Amino acid sequence: MLGKEYEPERKQTCQSMNIKKMNCTSSSIKLDEAYQIFKLIIYIPLFLFGIICNSVAFWVFCCKLKTWTETRVYMTNLIISDCCLLFTLPFRIYSYKREWDLGNKLCTALLSIYFGNMYMSIFIITFIAIDRYIAIKHPLKTKNWRSPLKAAVTCGFLWILLISFLIYTVLTYKNFQHTFCFQKTNTNPFHLILIFIVIGFLVPLVIQSFCSIQIIRCLKNKEIWDLHEKRTIKKVIWIVSANLAVFIICFLPVHVAYLVRYVIETIDAACSLRLKVHRFVHVATYLANANCFLDAICYYFVAKEFWEASPLFSKVRFTPFSQDDQYKGSQLCTQK
Repeated sequence: MLGKEYEPERKQTCQSMNIKKMNCTSSSIKLDEAYQIFKLIIYIPLFLFGIICNSVAFWVFCCKLKTWTETRVYMTNLIISDCCLLFTLPFRIYSYKREWDLGNKLCTALLSIYFGNMYMSIFIITFIAIDRYIAIKHPLKTKNWRSPLKAAVTCGFLWILLISFLIYTVLTYKNFQHTFCFQKTNTNPFHLILIFIVIGFLVPLVIQSFCSIQIIRCLKNKEIWDLHEKRTIKKVIWIVSANLAVFIICFLPVHVAYLVRYVIETIDAACSLRLKVHRFVHVATYLANANCFLDAICYYFVAKEFWEASPLFSKVRFTPFSQDDQYKGSQLCTQK
């Protein structure tokens, strides 16, 4: 009898908790006005400069260079991937201002393109680090392990995985209702995010860190007397360090944010904490998207032939990181 007497009260309490949870979810998908303005300040210049720099880089790499090298193959594919991600930014800006009214299939496709190409960029950057490591640390094995064809096959395999992922997500979530696109509007933890964090970020981070540290140690341990070779080695060390730093700055915060959000949703934390984590995810996403523009800047430093072929920079006296530098570095690392 007592159980039946208290049953309406328990139902009312559960309904109250569900309403509170729904209100929290509804609030979490709305950014403050300050965040909206900050988003526009970041995304509009990022989109414009990213499109311009990547378009120039794509034109030079595809139309002006004479021979295909491993660097050229990887960079061309990285440009394409970055451009695909940049294509989604205007829709991302649009989705923050209002409820999504452009169709659920388009939202699903855009989300797949965005996340797919973010991890595509991560993997290509990782293979660039591996290619650089082999060229400098193991120059005697270069002919067996490195070639433009092998680089093209590697990129082709990555694109096949990406396209398969896009097809799978579009077909699986074609009927999913998107009230707000590019925003997680439910409080249920997304368990697959752990796989993305481990395979899509932690593994590439370990590989890049290992390759970069080994290259730097290899070059620093050599006693160089020639002034030109000293400058070459310093340049290689600086660029390898800068590339690793950019990778960590761009992609570490967003994956930490994903992990924190997953934990918060798993333990069903308070609404106020959810709102803070929601804002953290958005700010970290700004840094991740900035990688598209920073990649375009790196093009000017990793390929000597880019500077020589580009009419915009042909008159600039600068010696970027090139395959000649890789060869010199490998010679120094193999000297006893």
